Amino acid sequence: MAVVIASEVSGSSGVQKSGCVEVLVRERWHKVFINLNEEALTLSCEESSLNSNGVTNGSYLDNNNSNNGPQTVRTAFTDLPERVPEAIANKKRCVKVTKQEVGGLGISIKGGKENKMPILISKIFKGLAADQTQALYVGDAILSVNGMNLRDATHDEAVQALKRAGREVTLEVKYMREATPYVKKGSPVSEIGWETPPPESPRLGSAPITSSSDPASPPPQPSLSLQGDRRCIPLKMCYVTRAMTTPDPDNRQLELHSPDARHTVVLRCPDQPSALAWFSAMHSVTSTLAQRVLAEVVQNTARTGMAGSKEIRHLGWLAGKTESEKQSWKPVLVVVTEKDLLLYDSLPRSKDAWHSPAHTYPLLATRLVHSGPDRGSPHSGTELFFATRTGTRLGIETHLLRAETAKDLSLWTRQIVNGCHASAEMIKEVTTSCLYLGQECRLVIHYEQGFSVLAQPKLRDGENGEERGAQSPTQKLLSYPFEKLKMSSDDGVRMLFLDFGGKEGEIQLDLHSCPKPIVFILHSFLSAKISRLGLVA
Repeated sequence: MAVVIASEVSGSSGVQKSGCVEVLVRERWHKVFINLNEEALTLSCEESSLNSNGVTNGSYLDNNNSNNGPQTVRTAFTDLPERVPEAIANKKRCVKVTKQEVGGLGISIKGGKENKMPILISKIFKGLAADQTQALYVGDAILSVNGMNLRDATHDEAVQALKRAGREVTLEVKYMREATPYVKKGSPVSEIGWETPPPESPRLGSAPITSSSDPASPPPQPSLSLQGDRRCIPLKMCYVTRAMTTPDPDNRQLELHSPDARHTVVLRCPDQPSALAWFSAMHSVTSTLAQRVLAEVVQNTARTGMAGSKEIRHLGWLAGKTESEKQSWKPVLVVVTEKDLLLYDSLPRSKDAWHSPAHTYPLLATRLVHSGPDRGSPHSGTELFFATRTGTRLGIETHLLRAETAKDLSLWTRQIVNGCHASAEMIKEVTTSCLYLGQECRLVIHYEQGFSVLAQPKLRDGENGEERGAQSPTQKLLSYPFEKLKMSSDDGVRMLFLDFGGKEGEIQLDLHSCPKPIVFILHSFLSAKISRLGLVA
């Protein structure tokens, strides 16, 4: 394990938060130093580098670029085993090192009891104290410091012992050839997978940009980079959540999911308050970037629309599952348009992908049925979720969607409810064929005028049984405003029952298919009309 230990760091412009957490790699936790700015999260898992102030944030003499770089560091790739004198191999040695005011010991260490490895020198910075002795090598195991035994020390204990050793330091060391592969081994962050956006999609949802004369082109966004023991993850359209893929009994983990929903970084903080602080900071960054993405998508789909809609009103990540998958949350990209609720399994990277959501639900046939804590969740009362039910030709489809904060929950539920009402006012009228009293008819539900059952017009017969072009006049069999509706129900198969208190009694309409879409639309019209009156629907 390669560890970086640091206190909170106040960074340069744009840096919001820095500190130490743990990252889960290959089912093991590894300490890392993370740095959050307005665009990206950087993870570094370098060795503990010991200078005059104790430990740097992962790269030695970070504020002095002249001392950084591969040409100034001795590693296992420069201190090759065959170059180490045979006379010192596997023999104990005592080496005196005088710490420098700037530079300290000038070494980095790996290993520790928790890794079943000795404390090993993994880097020696050229020109500094350890290098000037010409008696220390990368691959030396530090057995003691000023007489303090480090043979059974953890990594943190070794770091603290070296920090407290004073200016004159006596190191008892022994060179271990067999440890060379471990010292050469890359850090855990180098194993973290992440998506690389395809080059043909420089903007979200846009066509390839071939002209360099476009003055409106935004500056290039940070992309995934891996330099040595550092990994920089761009946060644009990443999803920050908690307890989705990994159990979190102590409530101190957070998860970062990639836009393609294929990669996840799980971070563990020292305690619950720090986990909340890190989550809030990362969530703030990703929320701000999502608003920028929304503006880009609106601009890039202004002419063609999206999946049959013309206007995009809101988008973002939620945790989702269907009623039959109550134990399995997964990331869902949700888009609210002027008339539809669109669900995507991952961030679309092309216009065709934007036009092909995994699910499309008309807002007019969608109802918000719950909003609040998920009482059946592992952390009772802490998960904020809402449920939507949509009437379809196959019956009712229910989706559970979890928001990360109370503010997010309020925003999403408001978007869906208001979207449903706005859709009702925009569409105004829905018509479907039906069978009433044995006669083929059309049921018309109008937002303002209410319900009408119209006899299906027939073409008049001409001479010799031929059909003429003119139709017989449409006959209105029933007509009632919304306020006359006393009761509505259905059999879930094909029958819709309406009661307006009229002389005909209960009206039975055979809709030829599942009545749920019409039932939900009917309720949406009613809800919108009640909301328009200033009442809560």
